[in-house]
Amino acid sequence: MSRHKDGRARARFLRRVRRQRLKYVAMLPALVTILNGVCGFGSLLLASKGHFAGAGYLIFMAMIADMLDGRLARMSHSTSSFGGQLDSLCDVVSFGAAPAFLMVQIVEFKLSLQLADTPGLHFMQRFIWLAAAVYLSCAIIRLARFNVENEEDETAHMSFVGLPTPAAAGTVVSLVIFHQEIVLPAVGGVYGALDHSLVYSLPFAVFGMGILMVSRIRYPHILNVYLKGKKPFDHLIRAILFLGVIVWNRQAALAVIFCLFTSGSPVKWVYLRALRKTGAVAVSSPGQPDSQPDGRPC
Repeated sequence: MSRHKDGRARARFLRRVRRQRLKYVAMLPALVTILNGVCGFGSLLLASKGHFAGAGYLIFMAMIADMLDGRLARMSHSTSSFGGQLDSLCDVVSFGAAPAFLMVQIVEFKLSLQLADTPGLHFMQRFIWLAAAVYLSCAIIRLARFNVENEEDETAHMSFVGLPTPAAAGTVVSLVIFHQEIVLPAVGGVYGALDHSLVYSLPFAVFGMGILMVSRIRYPHILNVYLKGKKPFDHLIRAILFLGVIVWNRQAALAVIFCLFTSGSPVKWVYLRALRKTGAVAVSSPGQPDSQPDGRPC
């Protein structure tokens, strides 16, 4: 009889929990998170009107808001599941849909200037939509996986599993801004040869970044690894030089930095795998069989 009473009490408790409404929200972190989503939406609007560089800068503003909201929540001790879910929803807009749409718009604009009988034109027209769909789908999967696997402990955030969505978006955006503000004004000059090659490589880069987002390759958390806590004095010198390069030529510097970050971990992963295979081959002496005539290993 007591078991039935316990079961009914538990059922009533679960019903009360399900009926509970969200009554309290940390206002400042939530507003900054919503600013992230608004910037992403603004980027979509500007990209649809052909203002590609402006759309890129709005995505960078969304990245700044994305960095601030989590810090504000931890500083005010107001982290919550609601904040995490809200952040991921805004990230889907700003770092998933907006970069994919920006890539489609700028490549389609370039294709519209080509002749209809240009070789490979029809393939590129189809591939850009496939690349955008893969990128957006992988960004959604990446954010959903992060919500499930995320740990509240800040010490666990020294690296990411898979390419973070802001880094993927930053790579796309930095290349677009570099093209719009450096390459296009210099067509026929030093950067003239980069015009077509840079734009037409964007869909392939976007496709690859989509795969990297859902991969298990680890990427370092730059802020936590290199900037948080006490560091050697030479770290300060490097940071000052780093900021100086950005101020000197922000378009080229951002493009190089994001591309190096995106490609650095996969290159390291491939290098380490090749090193392990080389080590495994070196274990067996050259010229000697790996097994004896009866099939047993040497």
